[in-house]
Amino acid sequence: MNRILKPVTYFVAAVYFLVDAVFMTVAKPVSDWLAKHLVLRKLRSWIRSLRPYPSLALFSVPVIILEPVKPAAAYLAATGQIVSSVLTLIIGEVLKLVLIERLFSLTRDKLMKIPAFAWAYAKFRQAKAWLEATEAWQAIRSLTIAARNYFEQMKTSNVPFRQS
Repeated sequence: MNRILKPVTYFVAAVYFLVDAVFMTVAKPVSDWLAKHLVLRKLRSWIRSLRPYPSLALFSVPVIILEPVKPAAAYLAATGQIVSSVLTLIIGEVLKLVLIERLFSLTRDKLMKIPAFAWAYAKFRQAKAWLEATEAWQAIRSLTIAARNYFEQMKTSNVPFRQS
C-alpha cells in the first residue's frame, strides 16, 4: 500500500507546489496592492463590521461568481481557442484566489466563531500539515527552493542561462 501511495503523494505535492507557485506569485502582489489601496478602506471597514454568518456568505461570493470560469475555459479549449482558454483560466483563478485571500484575512476571526467552519478549517490544516510532513512534500519543497535560488542567482548575475 505504501509503495502505491508514495508516487501519488509525490504527484500531489508537485502539483500543489506548481499551482501554488504559479498563482501565488501573481495573486500575492495583487492582494498586497489591494490591501494598501486607499479607495478600499471603507469597503474593508464594512467587511470587518459584518457578523460571522454574513461574513461566510460574503466569503462564498467570489467562488460563486468565478467558478464558471473553469467550464468557460474548457469550452474555449474544446473549440480550439487554447490561448484564450489558458488566459481565461489563469485570470479567473488568480482573481478568485486574490478575493478569497483578502476576504479570509479580513474575516478569519469571525469565520472561526462558526463551529462548522472552524471544524472544517481545522481538518484542512491537519490535512495540509500531514501532506507537508510527508517525504514527498519535503523532496518537492527542496527542489522548488533550489530552483528558485538558482533563478534568483541567474537574475542577479546577469549571466545568460547555461546549457548543460
